[in-house]
Amino acid sequence: MLRRTFLGTAAALATVLAPMGALAADFPSRDIRVIVPWGAGGGTDGIVRKITTIAEKSLDGATMYVENIEGGISATGVGQLMTARPDGYTIGALTYDSVVTVPWQGMLPTYKMDKLKLIARITSEPDAIIVDANSDYQSLGDLIDAAKADPGKIRIGIQNLGGRIHLTLLQLQELTGAQFKIISYPGGAAPQKEAILSDEVDVVITSLGDFSSLLEDGTTRGLVEFGSTPNPTYDVPLAKDEGVDLENGSFIVMAAPADTPDDVVAKIEGAYKAAFDSDEFQQWVAKVGVTPDWIGTDGVTEWADEASGVLFEKMDALAEAGVLSK
Repeated sequence: MLRRTFLGTAAALATVLAPMGALAADFPSRDIRVIVPWGAGGGTDGIVRKITTIAEKSLDGATMYVENIEGGISATGVGQLMTARPDGYTIGALTYDSVVTVPWQGMLPTYKMDKLKLIARITSEPDAIIVDANSDYQSLGDLIDAAKADPGKIRIGIQNLGGRIHLTLLQLQELTGAQFKIISYPGGAAPQKEAILSDEVDVVITSLGDFSSLLEDGTTRGLVEFGSTPNPTYDVPLAKDEGVDLENGSFIVMAAPADTPDDVVAKIEGAYKAAFDSDEFQQWVAKVGVTPDWIGTDGVTEWADEASGVLFEKMDALAEAGVLSK
């Protein structure tokens, strides 16, 4: 009886596993869903849509379609990715909050990074302070002086409380002694754009790429960027050159469910690498204030583990000091 049960189980497993192997050999044979865990219209959405449109040209005519799934500082969309069938027909984009904020906060007990297989990092995006084009603040020094002179008066728009941008602001306040009135706009950069256009806030923190359209048409301007090298698109000072030693920012990493076959992942990685290297993408990304920054499947997981480890230590220290809540 036990032997028959064992053999029956083995047969059932063979039935389940065989189609996955066939799918890997024939991949892709149908449309591929690409989850963006942020709202439509933000920087992440725009970048993922652009590179995905180019990448699908390398996948034998299969259509790749982007689906925006907002909520939980990206956890809702990434959670769907984690539980999707590991056949390559559902992939998604991860950002800083997906890799750092949500795991550190322990927001969902079922949210584990080992449920994902990272495909590649495609961009790096330092945080930046952006102001209305007519703002009186001409430098980071001007803004800090005003915030120290009148604590809590200057309205600064961030995205999610407890997220990456909030961390950048908390560190800025700690380093400079400035105090801002923090207003949160969950859901990505789109609500921040509306807030600065309607004068609900005086300044915002996000990436320059998130505000590329408003920077290009002169509606807003970058005041400072928290990066290590000058922005390839916009002439914006670095915080370290303004006397504030602070670097932080996001990135975009493509990922699949953990058990997705390696040869399927290799095909997806190849399509995105071809798109990344294309003149079309390189010329486009050079106009939106984002640094193209490729790490492939062979190195992206190690990079993500090291980066998140360093940030977890920094966030733990801020939590111990009472600056950040967990």
